[in-house]
Amino acid sequence: MELNEAKIPTMYFIGVSTGQSSSKNIFPEWAKTLKISPARLIGIDLKIHDNPENYQKVIHFIKNDPLSLGALVTTHKMDLMKACQDEFDEIDPLAFELGEVSSVYKRRGKLFARATDPECGGKALEIFLPPNYFSEFDSELLILGAGGSALALVWYFLQGPGKISAPNKIYVVNRSQGRLEHLVRLAEEWGSSSQIIPLVAHDSSVADQVINSMNPGSLVVNATGLGKDVPGSPITDGAQFPIEGFVWDFNYRGDLLFLEQAASQKKNRSLTLVDGWDYFVIGWTQVIADIFELEIPTKGHLYDLLSEQAKERR
Repeated sequence: MELNEAKIPTMYFIGVSTGQSSSKNIFPEWAKTLKISPARLIGIDLKIHDNPENYQKVIHFIKNDPLSLGALVTTHKMDLMKACQDEFDEIDPLAFELGEVSSVYKRRGKLFARATDPECGGKALEIFLPPNYFSEFDSELLILGAGGSALALVWYFLQGPGKISAPNKIYVVNRSQGRLEHLVRLAEEWGSSSQIIPLVAHDSSVADQVINSMNPGSLVVNATGLGKDVPGSPITDGAQFPIEGFVWDFNYRGDLLFLEQAASQKKNRSLTLVDGWDYFVIGWTQVIADIFELEIPTKGHLYDLLSEQAKERR
């Protein structure tokens, strides 16, 4: 990991395989449209669940380098917050509550941390899921993974705009107990723990069993890095998606094996498949807005233009 003094206004992308992200090709065009040129984007790759010292090194550098304006964080949202909480001068209340940060930016010489996923994930969900969907159908939700983006989706349904039409059952399957306990603890504080069914899964069999038992029309979400950060899928080919269900992969690049598995059943089981592209565009534009002190709407002419530019360079 090499961190050099920025010579022009610079935004960072803290991830695992940033060189493969579409953002590398999209950002220069967005910079022109948003009139922030000659700003640049630099990727910083860290290992999944990296050493706290490495997260601290990156955030300390950004905080103290004048032209390093901030960063978008993927994959490492919770680990980075845990390691760097003391580095931030101001932490958004929701970021503090959830224990995750996706947007790092500066204001008046201070370093800020914000959780954008609760808002951005909800906006992306609303693009494909009909309004009040879970109020009208006896459908369930399965979230594979319990990282920052998974936690943000749970917040959306228990505390956010999705609360008016939340699933009666929200299964959360994760490999480690710690993050599940954190999620359940928050759900208890929100008074909604009865909706959460946490399941520790050391292999894919647990996720398969849940999918195979779900009601028709249920939503299955891949909120893991499997298929993007590392190859693979959190389920096996033996999983049978719910009839007329929705299958949402937060990933938009990589081998996307999870979506391939769903695509093989799409016709027979009348599935709706959605990748993470809209989530990507909404999430990136909102962090760019934080870092460069802009107003970027999540719908309307400007957003449509940015989205179209992104599609052209996908």
